[in-house]
Amino acid sequence: MPERKEVAVTCPCCSSRLVIDVRTQTVLSHRRAEQLDEAGKPRVDEGDWNNALDRVRERSDDAPSKLDAALERERGRARNLDDLFERAREKLSEPDDDEPPSGARD
Repeated sequence: MPERKEVAVTCPCCSSRLVIDVRTQTVLSHRRAEQLDEAGKPRVDEGDWNNALDRVRERSDDAPSKLDAALERERGRARNLDDLFERAREKLSEPDDDEPPSGARD
């Protein structure tokens, strides 16, 4: 059985419903008792839907610029790797001054 990542508890003082991340021990969400239905689940009103829709729109609006930035980082990374490869190849083709010629003896 997989370990649970979050738990939902009811506050004994105010009857609010808290959702807690077990690993970080932080409250992920909370609802006051009057915001819950008979089953203890959060009631969702039009404001909640509008907030969620706004967050989705913001993410959608940011997506193209984030994609462009990620593509540019990848292009830059490829150029950097090409430069590193070229420098390493040049270094290998240069004679090493510290080593004696292959025909020399001690």
